[in-house]
Amino acid sequence: MRFARPATAAALAAVLFLAACGTDSAPVSAPPPSSPHTGHSTGSAPPASPLRQSERFVEVGLAQPYTPAAPNGGTDEYRCFLVDPKLTEAAYLTGSQFLPQNAAIVHHAIFYRLDPEQAKAAEKVDAEAAGEGWTCFGDSGVQGQTAWVAHWAPGAGETLMPSGYGFKMPPGSKLVMQVHYNLLGAGDGGPGSDASGMQMRISAAPDLKPLETGLVMAPIELPCEAGGTGPLCDRATAVADVGKRFGAESVETVNQLNQWCNGGAAPKSGNTQSCDQPMEQGGTVHMAAGHMHLLGRAIKVELNPGTPKAQTLLDVPQYNFDNQALIPLAKPVKIAKGDIVRVTCTHDATLRKQLPQLQKLPPRYVVWGEGTSDEMCLGILVVAPE
Repeated sequence: MRFARPATAAALAAVLFLAACGTDSAPVSAPPPSSPHTGHSTGSAPPASPLRQSERFVEVGLAQPYTPAAPNGGTDEYRCFLVDPKLTEAAYLTGSQFLPQNAAIVHHAIFYRLDPEQAKAAEKVDAEAAGEGWTCFGDSGVQGQTAWVAHWAPGAGETLMPSGYGFKMPPGSKLVMQVHYNLLGAGDGGPGSDASGMQMRISAAPDLKPLETGLVMAPIELPCEAGGTGPLCDRATAVADVGKRFGAESVETVNQLNQWCNGGAAPKSGNTQSCDQPMEQGGTVHMAAGHMHLLGRAIKVELNPGTPKAQTLLDVPQYNFDNQALIPLAKPVKIAKGDIVRVTCTHDATLRKQLPQLQKLPPRYVVWGEGTSDEMCLGILVVAPE
C-alpha cells in the first residue's frame, strides 16, 4: 500500500494534510513467540457470506496468468490490470473477497474505481505497456482522481460494508487491480505465474449511502539495528536506493512526509513515528485497518488525542503482517471538519535477522518505500462523508 499524494488523494472527499509529527526511540520488546510474522498467509479463503437483499456477485480478475519480474534490481513489482465488472446501471460495491491465486508472492492488492473516461485512458496505458497490465509503483498509473474502493492484505477474508452503505459504481466504470508482488517470497524455482481476482458484491439498491476510503500516514525513519553496518545504514544512500528501485516519486514521498510532519526540519530517526492530520470534511468512520510491512510492531489511530474528545479508532499493540483485515468499529465514530487524526507506528529493525524473507538482506536505514523490505505506516479508514 501506498501514501496517497495530495495531488491525487481522495480521502474523506478531500485532501488530508499532515500537520505535526513526533518520534520516540524507546526500546521495543519482542512479540510472543506464538505470534506469526511471516509475510504471507497461504491458507484457503473461507466461503463468502450469504448475499444480502439486492446484492449479486460479480467476478473480476486476470484473463491470462501473469508472471511478475521485479525491475531495477529490486525484489518487488507493482503491476496494474484493467478489469471490467460490466456495469450497465448505477450500483454500489457493498463487499469484496480478493482471491490471491499465488499467495506465496502476493503482498497486497488495491482496487481503484475509474470513471468511463479514465477507463479509456487506462486502456491506452495498457496497450502501450509490454505484456499483461502495466508497472504502477505507488498508484494506479492513470491520470486524475481515482477512488480506492477495495483492498486486500494477508489475513483479510471477505470484507462486508455496513448494511445500507457502499462505494458508488457508476455505469461504465471499471477498476484498476493493482497487485504488489513480493519476489522475496518466491521459491528456488522462481515466482511462477499469478491469476488472482476478486469476487465483488454489487447492489443496485438506489438508497444506499456512499462510502469513501481515507488514508492517514506517518513517515518511517528507522536506523540500522545496533551493530548493523554497511553503506545502506546511511540515510541518504538508503533514500537513493529507494529511488533507484521505485522511481523519483518515491523519493518525493519520503521528502514530502518529512516536510509535512517535521516542517522540513532534519528527519528524526527512531522506532516510533507519528503524524497529526486535520480533517477537511466531516463524516462517520465505520471501519479501520493498519498497514505496515515485516518490521512493524504496533499501529494506532486516534481521534483528537490529548483532548476531552479523544477516541481510539484502531489499536493494534502486537501487529501481525498476516492479520490485516478491516475491522468494523464497535460503534461508528463521528468526525468533524478540523478534528485531528493521529497515526502512530512502531517498527523494529532487529526483526530483519529473525524473518526468513529478510535474513539475507544487508542492514539498512529504513524509510517509506513500496518494497517488502522497506516500510510503511498507514491507517485506512472507511468513512461515510457528510
